[in-house]
Amino acid sequence: MPPDAASPRTAPDRRELRADCARCFGLCCVAPAFATSSDFAIDKPAGQPCPHLAASFRCAIHPRLRPLGFPGCAAYDCFGAGQRVSQITFGGRDWRSAPDTARPMFDAFAIMRQLHELLWYLGEALALAGARPLHAALGDARDAIERLTRLGPDELVGVDPAAHRRTCGDLLGRASELARAGAEPVGIDLRGADRIGADLRRADLRAASLRGARLIGADLRLADLIGADLRGARLAGADLRDSLFVVQSQLDAAIGDRTTRLPRGRVRPVHWT
Repeated sequence: MPPDAASPRTAPDRRELRADCARCFGLCCVAPAFATSSDFAIDKPAGQPCPHLAASFRCAIHPRLRPLGFPGCAAYDCFGAGQRVSQITFGGRDWRSAPDTARPMFDAFAIMRQLHELLWYLGEALALAGARPLHAALGDARDAIERLTRLGPDELVGVDPAAHRRTCGDLLGRASELARAGAEPVGIDLRGADRIGADLRRADLRAASLRGARLIGADLRLADLIGADLRGARLAGADLRDSLFVVQSQLDAAIGDRTTRLPRGRVRPVHWT
């Protein structure tokens, strides 16, 4: 199925980059593999439904994911790829009633999830006033990714997400540098670090490991957190209002409180005190 005839300069609807489980066939509960760890209580091979996936394609234990040992599921974000693949790429056919669609659907989901994530990051970069010199290039990159999301199943599985991640990653890195006005980078491995009250403004924390770090009261304004591992990071009182590229799943995996200041458009996780 070829791309539709929509204008290449039409921005994708940001609402479609948010997961809508009611329109998805539980793809995140089937397609990926789980390994028993602090994030998942069980092993699950790729392509096998989680035992907690209900007939309705909804998680039967969703309100109790964390206490039952599934914080990785609670923090997972498909960026809307699930409903896109379910309702558009496969036209509403589900893998249970049409078993022949199962493997192609799961493969397509793996690709689409990466494309939607890139769309989200590119949209964030386009909102950065400091990155204005790159807005045209960012818009072109976003349009190219958007066209890929309209491909049919057979064409979609031929897409190389890694190549697009490299291209977009370079652009996002340059946008980050412009927004942070040439800040000096901070070391990338801060696992378990005690950075209470630290001034991390304009720090480059791309792909940093901040797992379990104590960032209580830290100033993270304009810090680049793209891809940073915030699982278990303590963010009580931290200021992330203008942090760059903070996705909801990072916040969902962290530990904050009512005094944690969030970027616009992010939601305070229900498990924060």
